[in-house]
Amino acid sequence: MTRTGDMAVLVTGCAGFIGARVCTALLAEGHRVIGIDNLADAYDVRLKEWRLFELRRTSQFVFAHQDIRDEEDLEKLFGTHRFDAVVNLAALAGVRQSILIPRAYYETNVKGTQNLLELCCKYRVGKLVLASTSSLYSGPRRAFKEDDPLDLPRSPYASSKKAAETSCYTYHCLFGLDVTVFRYFSVYGPAGRPDMSIFRLIRWIAEGDEVVIYGEGTQERDFTFVDDVARGTVLGLKPLGYEVINLGNDRPVPLRRVVALLESMLGRKAKLRYEPAHPADAHATWANVSKAQALLGWSPRTSLEQGLQVAVDWYVRNRSWASKISTSDAAAASLHG
Repeated sequence: MTRTGDMAVLVTGCAGFIGARVCTALLAEGHRVIGIDNLADAYDVRLKEWRLFELRRTSQFVFAHQDIRDEEDLEKLFGTHRFDAVVNLAALAGVRQSILIPRAYYETNVKGTQNLLELCCKYRVGKLVLASTSSLYSGPRRAFKEDDPLDLPRSPYASSKKAAETSCYTYHCLFGLDVTVFRYFSVYGPAGRPDMSIFRLIRWIAEGDEVVIYGEGTQERDFTFVDDVARGTVLGLKPLGYEVINLGNDRPVPLRRVVALLESMLGRKAKLRYEPAHPADAHATWANVSKAQALLGWSPRTSLEQGLQVAVDWYVRNRSWASKISTSDAAAASLHG
């Protein structure tokens, strides 16, 4: 199904961090990509505009300013284009921010996904890929597996993503829709989201600002480079029936180690300030990726050191405007998936 040039793919959230890299990966394989994004200002839109500018260099990419919550607008899009597959990367993300505005998370992550499921069935789209999150996992277990219990989500964000996954399974059972759900683990890389830890740490250290650490800095995350995630997401377009698959680096790293690496790469010492740990944050995440290896032949290729250097290099090249991106919101120093 993913042979070069075979498909017309709708990518929602195409101006987002992961969405833009998935579009790039699809375009590199010769597919036509129709990207939609509402360009919401959940964070500085200059990052989204930069990503869109890069995508528009390719004639096989078409952009539409649309919102997945608007079913009527979406139906016009489906009536205009014939899609072979839909990759739903449009979402409100972030553990802590979801506690402040839970309704918005359900409207986008649940209702928006429901709209796409309905239209995929109505217009006979063969495949839907849904972006989910490692934030669904909780508890002391390490090397999280896809069949771990998920009965106790710790945030509205996690709860909304669990609901979206459940809806996908229902549509698979009732209508035979082929669905692959990916649970991403702490994705980072160039032009990343400023509400996530890697962008924040790079900016704070580079600009000599205080580095806010929640807890003691011993919390571990399975940091996964964005291009590895994009590659896995595209592989997930193959027919699989219904599958939930982890995409992670399989090498959890303490936050203190990340800070030390970035200090070395940026040539500056971090000004650390410690704050109490947040109850919605898990202490550690670790992806078991054996299912991705078995079904997709996928495994992470990028070491943390390589990926961080790419992210640092991007920041340095774009520092004139990237240094002005705000990182001071309610989700500060979040380390979610």
